[in-house]
Amino acid sequence: MPWFVLPLLLVLTLLSGGARASAIDFGGSWYQAPAGWQYTGQGDISTLGFKRIAEIRQDGGQYWYQADFHVPQAGDYVLDFRASSIIGNFRHVVLDAQGKPLAELWGGIMNRAENPFFIRHGRRLHLEAGRYRLLTQVEAPFFLGSPEPYLQDEAAYRQATKAGDALTLCGLGIFLGLGIYYASLALTRRRLADAMYALFILGNLLFNGNSLLVLPDVFGLHWYYLCSMPILFSNMAYVVFVGALLDIRRGSNPRLVMLGRACFGLLFLFALTGVILPRLSMTLAHAGVLVFMLWGLSAGVTRTVQGNGTARFYLIANLAFFVPAVAAISLQSAGKALTVEHFGLLAVAVEVILLGLVLSYQFGQLQRERLQALAFADQSLKVARTDALTGLPNRYALEVEIAMLPEDGSLTFVDLDGLKVYNDRFGHTRGDALLCNFATELRNRLGRRAALHRLGGDEFAITCPRGDEPFISEQIEASIAALHGRGFELAGASHGTVHMHENPGREQVKHMADLRMYERKRQRREQQRPPAPQPA
Repeated sequence: MPWFVLPLLLVLTLLSGGARASAIDFGGSWYQAPAGWQYTGQGDISTLGFKRIAEIRQDGGQYWYQADFHVPQAGDYVLDFRASSIIGNFRHVVLDAQGKPLAELWGGIMNRAENPFFIRHGRRLHLEAGRYRLLTQVEAPFFLGSPEPYLQDEAAYRQATKAGDALTLCGLGIFLGLGIYYASLALTRRRLADAMYALFILGNLLFNGNSLLVLPDVFGLHWYYLCSMPILFSNMAYVVFVGALLDIRRGSNPRLVMLGRACFGLLFLFALTGVILPRLSMTLAHAGVLVFMLWGLSAGVTRTVQGNGTARFYLIANLAFFVPAVAAISLQSAGKALTVEHFGLLAVAVEVILLGLVLSYQFGQLQRERLQALAFADQSLKVARTDALTGLPNRYALEVEIAMLPEDGSLTFVDLDGLKVYNDRFGHTRGDALLCNFATELRNRLGRRAALHRLGGDEFAITCPRGDEPFISEQIEASIAALHGRGFELAGASHGTVHMHENPGREQVKHMADLRMYERKRQRREQQRPPAPQPA
């Protein structure tokens, strides 16, 4: 069992049990009134020939509840509904023991009567000790659950409703915050998963905001179909979201793509039907939730089997949704202050948070893969620009450096003498050692003032942004002297330098440096040649 299940069930149990104190359950009966029937002050609904029912049908209509109850002591009480808060219009008629009307109270999502208790259907009334009769009418195009009237001491009611109100505001705050966050990410990152997730959250924000009376009570929105329509469209967004989140593509998962399209098409048909026949919208919304859950489960299991890491966490998030959803079904009759809408809000809030973490994990994984790719590309570029033997920048890197040299910069070509001799006499290992020692010695001496490159064979090049030719010549000679001290007595070097301002076009700069190097090499050979014998 996942770690979060037991704490979650404990929270649900505590919340659901908090409204029991000082509450009066009426134990009355429900009656289905004929369409268009108007109440005209009747004191006994049971004598009117209405059909008696066990509970309210979810497909809507007009229903009346009748109960006789006893108030043990005088005080201020609150009439409210347990089990469900989705009620279009309601009316409470309270009669005394003689059948005389004492109070008539109205409300509901479609009714503009002011709610005396924040985001609650509760209605206040003062009752003396004695017996009373309650007649309650509820009317709506559809119902999510069967609202049951109950009576509670006002002080106890205020205390009991705090947990539910806090849950409502926290849940809607989560939806609002994450919705804005992922909508912003969708605009900046331009990812389909972020956009569809934001739409999914928006649908649940509107549904729960209306069902739990925040939109009617705070913003004056009394459109009843906000309790169903947003879910029809958020279901479609969820199908697309799962496809984008789990990277389901036609080439790798053609069957899943076909299943996803079929589910989306069916949900689109549900939404279209709901717009045309809005009284069916709640039933279609319920069916749509089942469709997208089956789609999500199929896609999650399939992609998990295929080794997709995101799919594994996605399945965990869906499991976390099932737990409070099942708890909502089993606990909806355990308390008074919490309704099935509260538990549904909690279930979706848990899923929204965990799916947000899944998206964050996926984005982090994409970032890690991107960084790895950049590191690999950087390493490949470094290898492409580096001489394998000496570790110096190679000919390709030299081209880049030349392009970046300022007008005062210089390019020096260096030809290392003696390499062929060491290769022929002592083998290529000794020749490689000569190259590596020269490269290390000269690079260290140049430091940051100039950069040494190996072009290939015994040819090297030096770029110097300051164009300091005397410094470069001095370091080349010092490096050769150091090689002599390490056993490379036959080593020597010739070099030629050209400044960038000598050749503004820069096309011939390497050619000029090469010519000057060979000129210096020729001069060195003439200086080292023994003098011709003088004639006797």
